[in-house]
Amino acid sequence: MGERIQGQVEHVTFFNEENGYSVIRVRIPGRRDPVQAVGTFLHITPGEVLRMDGSWSTHARFGRQFVVDHYDTVAPAGAEAIRKYLGSGLIKGIGPVTAQRIVARFGEHSLDIIDKEPERLMEVEGIGRFRHRQITKAWEDQKEIRDLMVFLRSHGVSAALAMRIFKHYGKASLEVVRENPFRLAMDVSGIGFLTADRIAVNLGCQADSPMRAEAGLLYALQEAADSGHVCVPEGLLLETSQKLLQIPPASLRSALSRLSEDRRIVLEMIPQDIQRDFGDQVAVYLRGHQLAENQVAKRLLHLQAFRAFQSKGDPDKTLAWVKEEIPFPLAPLQEEAVRKALAEKMLIITGGPGTGKTTVVRAILAAYGMMGAKVCLAAPTGRAAKRLHETTGCAASTVHRLLEFSPQMGQFQRNEQKPLNADLVIVDESSMLDLLLIHHLLKAVPPHATMVLVGDAAQLPSVGPGNVLSDIIRSGTFTVVRLTEIFRQSKQSHIIVNAHRVQKGQFPWILKKERQLQDFYFIEKEDPEAVLEIILKLCTNRIPRRFGLDPVEDVQVLSPMHRGILGTQNLNEALQRALNPRKEFIQRSGQTFKVQDKVMQIRNNYDKDVFNGDLGRIRKIDWENQELHVEMEGRKVLYDFSEMDELTLAYALSVHKAQGSEYPAVVIPLVMQHYMMLQRNLFYTAITRARKLVVIVGSSKAMAIAIRNEGTLKRHTLLKERLQGLLG
Repeated sequence: MGERIQGQVEHVTFFNEENGYSVIRVRIPGRRDPVQAVGTFLHITPGEVLRMDGSWSTHARFGRQFVVDHYDTVAPAGAEAIRKYLGSGLIKGIGPVTAQRIVARFGEHSLDIIDKEPERLMEVEGIGRFRHRQITKAWEDQKEIRDLMVFLRSHGVSAALAMRIFKHYGKASLEVVRENPFRLAMDVSGIGFLTADRIAVNLGCQADSPMRAEAGLLYALQEAADSGHVCVPEGLLLETSQKLLQIPPASLRSALSRLSEDRRIVLEMIPQDIQRDFGDQVAVYLRGHQLAENQVAKRLLHLQAFRAFQSKGDPDKTLAWVKEEIPFPLAPLQEEAVRKALAEKMLIITGGPGTGKTTVVRAILAAYGMMGAKVCLAAPTGRAAKRLHETTGCAASTVHRLLEFSPQMGQFQRNEQKPLNADLVIVDESSMLDLLLIHHLLKAVPPHATMVLVGDAAQLPSVGPGNVLSDIIRSGTFTVVRLTEIFRQSKQSHIIVNAHRVQKGQFPWILKKERQLQDFYFIEKEDPEAVLEIILKLCTNRIPRRFGLDPVEDVQVLSPMHRGILGTQNLNEALQRALNPRKEFIQRSGQTFKVQDKVMQIRNNYDKDVFNGDLGRIRKIDWENQELHVEMEGRKVLYDFSEMDELTLAYALSVHKAQGSEYPAVVIPLVMQHYMMLQRNLFYTAITRARKLVVIVGSSKAMAIAIRNEGTLKRHTLLKERLQGLLG
């Protein structure tokens, strides 16, 4: 027989963003201590009053719990309950102080006043016309989104996603969801096909409906793009989609044809001489990706063939002048790179750490400066651009800022009609350039300009679709200078020496314990629990004490995976507990955030001028205005509480997320749990993120597997073949 309890939420201990499973502490009238309730909830806020049906059970570790089968939200009764409810941050414009004032003025009638006589709020100290409008709108939105959340709850949609749906469609949300739930997967960031499909099936959509087949194919293509693929072999796409949708192949082929006719995808025939490498006769593209790949190839070839901005004279004479003027020597391969930059329209300079890529860039800048050329320096991330500026002394920006993205217009302002004012464009960390970003960049590069891509081809490819730098190099169409010599000062760094050893498939040199400090350590441990314990000691005590580094700003943990005891998710929670004991917190998107937490932006937000991979620190939780104040690269960025799913804790990052950044110290867990991700280029990339110190904690067996595993997951892309003229 079930039981019913009612009480006020005192604390949300745990919330799983994916399925809504929560652990909450509830204050029940008549009980001295709060009770622990567990179950699937909407976004629950401390202060809310819940009426819950369920049963009691005893957990082996956590003790007595109330397991909730069903619950309803009840308007809080009593002035104190209302004060807690309003002060919880639920209503924008009302924080703890304003809640106290409202309840002091209206007492138990406070909620009725907000609902039926909101103009009376201006009787409360601190509430003027602006705050009154803010509170009234937030209250109305709250009622609208409550209806939406009640509808979506039974379909497994989290509160954060429901909020995002509401922000996108507003009052039309319920109508859109009922009419075509698959629109959610296409229109709303963070909502995938599986969630939309679950809603559609519950609303009566037939499994073999044309709408579902088309949505499933588009989802499979987008999933492939998220994994780095630009296109997918037709047979593989149909096989993947059939497993996903469980419908006949004929229905999928019909849907594929309709999508092609509607120009939402492109079906491209593959010439026979490259079918074997590609694995099929037909490549399937999202339309924008096919356009981008075609245009990138055409623009690169056109750029190379176009006449230079001026006659550069004799490259050898210019090089001789540069060597006399610059205050540093050039090695033979560096001289060759500078000479090629003066003679070619398109140049790739690649090399590992310590091989002098920055020195070459500085020399090229000096040569073009002598000719009075206009120069643009850029990198894919803010940190990489900042480092480029510091090492060259010249202004540098992210590619996005260079191209002047306009949030209002939703596009880059620099393009064919308004090209960059540049005679030379240099892009550092170019292994991070994905297909779509270089597509927009090339649109803005004037035909007369020289373009130089600088990067480390041995690193991981871009997070986005494509393998651009590798494809350009492997095409054999453009001049490539490979810097291979490690310079004397770099040879003193075991980080650099060992990075090159790993890149060659060799085990790193691990020095025996010596009294003097080293810059490369390996701590052998097999058990993941023991590895975690050591990482916590390293970050909180041993590294800061012995090397004088800040444990938050200077020490970065890099993990190959997200899941597991040594995945980024668990590492972040453990490091947060160890490094940030502050009591005030806010829970959103399945994470707990505190003031002074280290956070990362996980998607591009052009309105805020912050981009995927930007790091920051939380400086304030503003309950009154429901905003988080984050310091990003020296400037304050405001996040509405509903936008906090754009942030993640960043004490530990995946190696992919760390691309383009450098940190004074890097700690790398490496165990057999990471087996699927133990790859040479991933391990190499992790090591090369460190400037002063690398500490690897794990098993030598896992390290050996990573070093031996030279293969990387193949990306389906045909840019190389287009550059070679094998594909139109």
